[in-house]
Amino acid sequence: MKKTLIIAEVGVNHDGGFKKAKKLIDAAKSAGADIVKFQIFNSSELTTKNAPIANYQKKLKFKSQNEMLKNYELSEDNFIKLSQYSRKQRIEFCASFFNEIKLSLLKKLKLKRLKIPSGEITNYFLLSFLGKLNKKIILSTGMSTKKEISNAIDLLVKSGTRKKNISILHCNTEYPSPIKDVNLLAIKDLKKHFKIEVGYSDHSNSREVPISATALGANIIEKHLTLDKNLKGPDHKSSLNPTQFAEMVNSIRNTENLLGKEKKMISHSEKKNIIKCRQYLVAKKKIIKGAILNLKNITCKRTGYKGISPMDIKKIINKRAKKNYKKDEKI
Repeated sequence: MKKTLIIAEVGVNHDGGFKKAKKLIDAAKSAGADIVKFQIFNSSELTTKNAPIANYQKKLKFKSQNEMLKNYELSEDNFIKLSQYSRKQRIEFCASFFNEIKLSLLKKLKLKRLKIPSGEITNYFLLSFLGKLNKKIILSTGMSTKKEISNAIDLLVKSGTRKKNISILHCNTEYPSPIKDVNLLAIKDLKKHFKIEVGYSDHSNSREVPISATALGANIIEKHLTLDKNLKGPDHKSSLNPTQFAEMVNSIRNTENLLGKEKKMISHSEKKNIIKCRQYLVAKKKIIKGAILNLKNITCKRTGYKGISPMDIKKIINKRAKKNYKKDEKI
């Protein structure tokens, strides 16, 4: 199967710290991720002053989304330096966008692909803006219907992005996601319906979920990465630490290998066992030359060497023996 693209979602797990952001890039690279992804936003442009925080964020004691997000902002200069550092570390830098941003910044970031988070799937202004750039786009689909997904894809294409450059991620937008709401079979439904690459963005506390998504054909796996799950930010609890992330990557790569191809065939490793494991026709007892071969004097056993398959017994039944046979001798 095609190699699964694995995204280490840093998001805001840098907690507003540039040095911590660099450490997360190092951790993503060491863990085997293909891409390290951040969230680029301006809190004053993203929310109204008093927009309430989500239930899972209430433990952080912020009065509003705006107040919370201000604590997790990085400057444009920080992101330019992080993208440069990522290239130096030989891991692709990617970012999620929530509003239109300066084209000059996009040019400096040198992004191969762009990410549109689930909450922005109905953001006409953002979809139109990013669609005009004609880059590869990853669209998360949490909290959305197939109609909303279709509308977003149509707008991206109408704005200038080729459909083949769009990938969508199934996900459940709750942190952490309850296992009962993960619904991984939706991956197959989305692939069949939209006929484009489909991946999975995981917010559960289970490594089994992204591995299972890979087995179901997810082309992309996105998972939050943190340096420490006990930190106080909004997403640390539903993230994996570097060791856990590396274990997940290894399991995904093993899953890719074990899935193989959609074709039943004899594997290279098992070919040598065919002769040793199958039974072949042998003399059930002593047979004299000229005797009629029948079920009374022929049986099948493992012999360790190739002979006549029991499936071909009708070819020799009622024929005369051309030689003497000892018991257990190959026919």
